[in-house]
Amino acid sequence: MSEYKIELHAHSAESSRCGSIKAEALVKKYKRAGYSALVLTDHYYARFFDKVKSLNWEEQFEKYLKGYKIAKRAAAEMDFNLFLGIEIRFNDDPNEYLVYGLGEKFLFENQNLHHLNLEKFKELTDSQSNKILIYQAHPYRKGMSPAADYLLDGLEVYNGNRRHNSQNEKAHNYAAEHQLKMISGSDFHEDEDLARGGIVTQQKIEGIRDLLQILELENYRLIKS
Repeated sequence: MSEYKIELHAHSAESSRCGSIKAEALVKKYKRAGYSALVLTDHYYARFFDKVKSLNWEEQFEKYLKGYKIAKRAAAEMDFNLFLGIEIRFNDDPNEYLVYGLGEKFLFENQNLHHLNLEKFKELTDSQSNKILIYQAHPYRKGMSPAADYLLDGLEVYNGNRRHNSQNEKAHNYAAEHQLKMISGSDFHEDEDLARGGIVTQQKIEGIRDLLQILELENYRLIKS
């Protein structure tokens, strides 16, 4: 039976200041590593948007999506599926949240989402006709703590980044206690992060709705490298 690996947490050098691998190279690396799909979750926070605040919103938006658009074009040439996600940090919240299911239209029409808080963001995403899922990233990393469970769809219970102690076991225990869905991600920023997380499915993901359905049903197993 065929199996398919999907990365749920990765950053490009073009759109995440902490990323060191450019988007086209990132896609090629994951393709060679045996993955069939990747969600690009570049950082969405004040540190990025404050640097480009002299530009109008359309220009800011294009800069933010630069990595995604390059990665999308590269993926289209190599039988690889590339999806848009974000890792958002709200201005008054040290935590970070991985968001799946939002599209370019949603992001363009809702400016400066980092000015909200998690509760207001959850209200906004719940009001959309298309499903949007919110998972807290590495909730036990230094300076962070789990958010209220009713504001989350799930937790990243395995974070593969070697440069941080994400206390993955604590995250797993919190998710189990609060009956939250569990995901894994490499938190890819540089070469040593490659293919250290994600999920494995028996169904090939052809579109973002396929991915959202699999995440909601938890029809996968976690990669824990």
